[in-house]
Amino acid sequence: MPRKAVVLLSGGLDSTTVLAHAKSQGYEVFAISFRYGQRHVVELEAARQVAAAQGVTNHVVCDIDLRVFGGSALTADVDVPKHESANEVADDIPITYVPARNTVFLSFALAYAEVLGATDIFIGVSALDYSGYPDCRPEFIAAYETMANLATRAGVEGNAVKIHTPLIDLTKAQTVELGLSLGVDYSLTSSCYDPDAQGAPCGHCDSCLLRIRGFEEAGTTDPLVYQVS
Repeated sequence: MPRKAVVLLSGGLDSTTVLAHAKSQGYEVFAISFRYGQRHVVELEAARQVAAAQGVTNHVVCDIDLRVFGGSALTADVDVPKHESANEVADDIPITYVPARNTVFLSFALAYAEVLGATDIFIGVSALDYSGYPDCRPEFIAAYETMANLATRAGVEGNAVKIHTPLIDLTKAQTVELGLSLGVDYSLTSSCYDPDAQGAPCGHCDSCLLRIRGFEEAGTTDPLVYQVS
């Protein structure tokens, strides 16, 4: 029987690529997404479509209301920063950072994995071509994995949990190339922080700009139709 793996699936480019990668490695995939009070649910619909298209064994959506804390343009009434070019994306931690989000998400994934008897968790973090989020760094993942194996029954009984980050050293272009080689349909994905009512991406937030540049550098066309600005 194939080994089980939990994959964090936002519905964006990175997590969709990671899902395809996990399946290509022979894992039976269980996807987990979050309704966390984000400013739109377009990404959740994208996650649902991606999970269906890639044939995951199960896809769960967890409800966590991070709006009770706010502190981010994604969970509070704060404007999402917009730019004309990816070159304008700053290196400092932006207002779109959601405090401790990956720490929270990985905790849910860890619990799900333990219930499933899975020791493999996949997350689509990258230390390159990202917006300066501290919880996307290799140091964070390594520390979390150490904690996970101290905090769970599986870990203390010798069934060590492994957190896989196959995109950690890839540029966005390399991620696109990997996904395309695995047959990913990127038209199903959603990366925008501030899409319109129909789900069309804005084309000017940090996430859109990094995505657009990734497709351009990969020498291919992004299948999404962006808002006319």
